[in-house]
Amino acid sequence: MRAEDRVAQHYSRGDLLARFEGALREAGKNPAQFAADDIASADQFHTGGKPATLELARLAGIRKESEVLDVGGGVGGPARTLANEIGCRVTVLDLTEEFVETGRELTSRTGLSDRIQFEEGDALRLPFPDSTFDVVFTQHASMNIQDKAGVLREAHRVLRSDGSYAFHDIMAGPVQPLHFPVPWSAAPDSSFLESPPAVRTLFVGQGFREVAWRDESPNALKYFQERAASAKNSGHPTMTVRLLLGEKAPKMLENLARNFAEQRVVVIMGVFAKQ
Repeated sequence: MRAEDRVAQHYSRGDLLARFEGALREAGKNPAQFAADDIASADQFHTGGKPATLELARLAGIRKESEVLDVGGGVGGPARTLANEIGCRVTVLDLTEEFVETGRELTSRTGLSDRIQFEEGDALRLPFPDSTFDVVFTQHASMNIQDKAGVLREAHRVLRSDGSYAFHDIMAGPVQPLHFPVPWSAAPDSSFLESPPAVRTLFVGQGFREVAWRDESPNALKYFQERAASAKNSGHPTMTVRLLLGEKAPKMLENLARNFAEQRVVVIMGVFAKQ
């Protein structure tokens, strides 16, 4: 099986939209029409949740007139935050068909379809013309991509001359190997982490200039420890990332918190400008 197929299989639930609808009903919301914030505790599938998305947007200088490409954007949580809070237009690209279909439907029900569109596709073969976007934006997506230089080449191609690449990613820590399963992979065969120095070198080699670089690991450890405890104590689906991860969520989050505590993974937030 190809790595791309393993990744898509890992994230596919088969009933994801129904899970969101059930969680909305449980919260006393109308599943046919609701606010983006009503699902933000589940669709922000990354460290730090919605505040981290807004902080990365601030670092990247995203404005209302910006055209943003969210690579590996999942069901669209960050995209809905950007569109709702800033007013920019966002294109979400994701490899998993169910994420794309569910994200498109959730976005329609939050009334944001005029500013967000979804495309199923591969970050190594972006289905967009050259110089299309002001910002390529990604949160916790590169862990499933082995050819990181290829991703940066494609991002460089679709960015406008003054564009930038904004990321918030899990990377390899000084201690290896990882404890599996983790949220992005059940086993090592679809987990591809690079060290922070290697990532910095890759960016420069693909025509980017560093604008911002921040180690978010201490905040990430606290965040995932809290999520691991929440998932372990929850006996039924609620509006949490358990909707996306399924029944293995407690173990995945527990392992991730352990990986952070043991310095097996780190989280970096950064922005690089196209040169």
